[in-house]
Amino acid sequence: MKVNRNIVTGVLGVLLLATTTGGLVGWYTEHQRVTDLESQLVRARQQEQRSAVVRSVSKQMEEIAYQQKEISEEQREEAIQQKRVADEMRQRSEVERMNALVAREQAVASERQAQEARQVAESERQMAEHQRIQAELSKRITDTLSYVALARSLGSLSSTQTQLGNTEVGDLLAYSAFQFIDRYQGDVYYPAIFHSLMTASRTKRSWSEHNGSLTGLAYMSNTDNRIVTVSTYGEIMIHKKNGDYLQSETLLSNNNYDFRDVFIDDEIIYAVSRSGHLVIIDHGNPTIIELPALDYPMWITNLDDDNLLLIGDHGLAQYEKRRKMIVATRELDFRLTASQRYNYLPILFDDRGCQHVVKNINELITTDVPVPGRVTAFASSKNTKQRAYGMSDGTIYLFDETSGSSTKLEGHLSRISRLRINGRRLFSASYDGTMKQWNTGSSKIEPMTLISAGSWIMNFTLDNSKQYAWIGDQNGNLTEALLSVPMMAEKLKAQLKRNFTTDEWNYYIGRNVPYEKFK
Repeated sequence: MKVNRNIVTGVLGVLLLATTTGGLVGWYTEHQRVTDLESQLVRARQQEQRSAVVRSVSKQMEEIAYQQKEISEEQREEAIQQKRVADEMRQRSEVERMNALVAREQAVASERQAQEARQVAESERQMAEHQRIQAELSKRITDTLSYVALARSLGSLSSTQTQLGNTEVGDLLAYSAFQFIDRYQGDVYYPAIFHSLMTASRTKRSWSEHNGSLTGLAYMSNTDNRIVTVSTYGEIMIHKKNGDYLQSETLLSNNNYDFRDVFIDDEIIYAVSRSGHLVIIDHGNPTIIELPALDYPMWITNLDDDNLLLIGDHGLAQYEKRRKMIVATRELDFRLTASQRYNYLPILFDDRGCQHVVKNINELITTDVPVPGRVTAFASSKNTKQRAYGMSDGTIYLFDETSGSSTKLEGHLSRISRLRINGRRLFSASYDGTMKQWNTGSSKIEPMTLISAGSWIMNFTLDNSKQYAWIGDQNGNLTEALLSVPMMAEKLKAQLKRNFTTDEWNYYIGRNVPYEKFK
């Protein structure tokens, strides 16, 4: 029984424990549920509060949305109104643009019509101007030809009247000839014009001073009024020009000498004689040097600053100025026909068609003469790159160094004795007794006779201004001639004693030419 009691007690205890445990668990569970419910309640209240806030905010947002909608509706209406206005403005602009395009097309058409009208007017104006110019040109050509012909006729009449002794009328005719030829741009070097001016202005004078042929001329250093001449009769003279007069002084006269060339260096006169002598005159004191090793001396020129080169038919000699003696000689196996200077050095020409530039007495640069014939005179110009070769038959060849071409100039009838180039003017002298001028810048080079000496012209030289020429001829005459036409005209105008009378003007020049006074 006791055991049963213990078992029952144990079971009861277990049941009690289980019941207690179950009660505790139930209580805890319920408590936990209550706690959860309370938490849910709190959360629900919080959620409700948030929902209320959200509803409030939503309501406010809804109100705002309604307001924005109203604003949007207003803006939409305003945009629609603006679009309507913009469409109207665009349509108006389009209309205006179309009107502008039409106006522009009309303007372009009007401008085109105006341009065409202007072009037609300009064409008509140009045609009228061209016709006017052509008419003026035709008139000017007619007047030019008429007055140039009149000038040439007056020049010829001047020479005739002067020969008849009517010098006053001859002077007036010569000056009027110059006026008309110059005014109408004719050739002032036309023979009738040039020679009438030279005669009327009295700017050509001749003096017979030498007994033999005047072969050499040279200006004294740095002067234009003292000139030295030599002759084949052994004469050395110095001349000084004073106005219209020539004062001449004989420095040496010995017919045993036959002078062919003269050279001036620092007031010292050097003259070579074909007899084989060099004559030196230093301030009036003559010195004679024999040249036995030089056959037939013909020319003399500078070799360098200290030496002279003496040139004979078949040889060369070097004279030293400081020691006053011949220091070297050289024989040549050819015969020389002419001597001049080229590029500041002596140049020699022989009878075999060769030219020799002398660098020193022992060094000759030999080349073929680029033109046919025997050279008797030579001139060159560094500025124009031209060389002139004068030949024994009177022909002149003008050689262009740039192109290598040559032009044959014909006008002289006999041997060319002297040539000189001054710019585009070539001066030539010949045994035919004339000195001519050639305009080498012209397309057609023709001669103009400056001087007719009546005998062989042996030599000539120009002064520093290139306006005066001095000529020596076979008869021993020394001639001075002014070559500048403007200077001759100026001198002639100063010499005029009166003007034309009305009758003289009408007779010589014509009633249709307006009367002029020249004095």
